[in-house]
Amino acid sequence: MSQPDRNTDRLVLHRLRWAAGAFVLVAVVIVAHGMVSRAAQSARLRQLTETQAVPTVAIVAPTDAQDHAGLQLPGRLEAYIRAPIYARVPGYLKSWRHDIGDKVQAGEVLGEIDTPDLDQQLMQARADLSVAKANARLAQISAERWQSLAGTDAVAKQDVDQRTFALHANIAQVKAAQANLDRLVAEEGFKHLSAPFDGVVTARETDIGALINVGAAGGAELFVVSDTSKLRVYVNVPQNYVPSVPPGTQATIRVPEHPDKTYSGTVEASAQAVNASSGTTLMQLIVDNSAGEMMPGDYASIHLQMAAATRVLRVPSSALIFDAKGLSIATVDAGDRVLIKPVALERDLGAVVEIASGLTPNDHVIENPPDGIGTGASVRVTGGGALDADVSQRKHQNEKG
Repeated sequence: MSQPDRNTDRLVLHRLRWAAGAFVLVAVVIVAHGMVSRAAQSARLRQLTETQAVPTVAIVAPTDAQDHAGLQLPGRLEAYIRAPIYARVPGYLKSWRHDIGDKVQAGEVLGEIDTPDLDQQLMQARADLSVAKANARLAQISAERWQSLAGTDAVAKQDVDQRTFALHANIAQVKAAQANLDRLVAEEGFKHLSAPFDGVVTARETDIGALINVGAAGGAELFVVSDTSKLRVYVNVPQNYVPSVPPGTQATIRVPEHPDKTYSGTVEASAQAVNASSGTTLMQLIVDNSAGEMMPGDYASIHLQMAAATRVLRVPSSALIFDAKGLSIATVDAGDRVLIKPVALERDLGAVVEIASGLTPNDHVIENPPDGIGTGASVRVTGGGALDADVSQRKHQNEKG
């Protein structure tokens, strides 16, 4: 092989070596870049996973409830006096003079009953009394005659005694007939249905021509008269608050038909017994209704004024945690870590609850704690309904760092 051919082969071999080296170098760079990119992605994924593993919570500050003492409960209104009017005599309704809503005075006639049977019994009783009186008069004349002959031998003493006792028996019959007549006359007075007191007719359950039965024999009420100048308010108080609501406790009353008005009432009496099914005690309040703005049977919202408990704080009811250890609340410390605090509940007001002990005004309460959260867990604080200035500042510093 000539010298030029050898030089050409060496040049080609040298170029192949350089090409192979460049190819290996490119391959190493590509592999290294892929490994670095994968490691960076794994680090970002791990950081994202750790970030998402920390729950985000909103916190609120407990509020003082001393200026909001009281107990809000539903109640019902009833007339101070309510009298259903029943019939005392049978018959047919002849007429009625007052309808629902009419104001009546005591003794005013509401309706009149036609009593044909009673009228006939009354006529018969008067006739029976007349017969009894006639018999008594005859017995008296006969007895006096026989008694005048008692001193002679013309009549026997036994006959005189018979005439005397017959007189006594006839006198007793007169008294019995008179008593029967008086009873029927009294019953005749019940033909007129009268108002027992001043009030309002709140029901009329009959009409002209209706058959009237005696109330004690299953007859329905014919009228209802109610005294609504004052109203009774009945409210069921939970038994743990009964000692805080003694007689004389003031109350504020609202009714749906007058949402912009309030009425003052006073606790007058307590049932002094707990209903086993509801765990409440029935209490009665009296409220003035001289303006006639409230109605018997109305629903009412009752706010009972009570002395405020010491250091009572309010938090949302969603902040409560119920578990095997009892009732507790999750709070957040300065390092964004959870601290579970056992608490004692003073009162449940629905959307909010009052805490009697276990919480301080400076605590940062988790408004809606996640399931399974425990002491020492890390959380990320987000905007809440009532944050303190230091909490907001700490959040801002953490986000910048």
